[in-house]
Amino acid sequence: MPKTKFQEIIFTIMMVFMMVYFMICYNIALNVGSMTNQVFLDAFHELVIMGPIAFILDFFIIGYLAKKKAFQIVNLEKDNPFHLVIAISIVSIILMCPCMSLVATLLFKNAGSQIIAIWLQTTVMNFPMAFFLQLCFAGPIVRFVFGKIFNENRA
Repeated sequence: MPKTKFQEIIFTIMMVFMMVYFMICYNIALNVGSMTNQVFLDAFHELVIMGPIAFILDFFIIGYLAKKKAFQIVNLEKDNPFHLVIAISIVSIILMCPCMSLVATLLFKNAGSQIIAIWLQTTVMNFPMAFFLQLCFAGPIVRFVFGKIFNENRA
């Protein structure tokens, strides 16, 4: 886990890239009806827009709120420290998914007068994927790579 502001920036960039890129791939595949090689290329066009938005949102707002709430849930004197990591991840998903779904709805869905309905549908469709992507793939991979980059020793 990040120990300095520089490490926090690097960690956030890594996490945002993985989460946003694969969530974009997921949404494009949903929109076109199948997963194709073209989806992976098309996702980069949206990544240049969605990535910075997700970084700013996570680094300056959501990350702070997620940590604050996680420390209210987890008691580090009694609980395994990894419970804090899981709590931060889950609260981040709960906050980021609706926010990023709203951004995607506004920028890419041409929702018109159905903006609330389409935003809610997008959030509901994205939440399960964001949850499992974060907890099972992106989170563990980013923490592993981050630990290797910054030579964190694991007990």
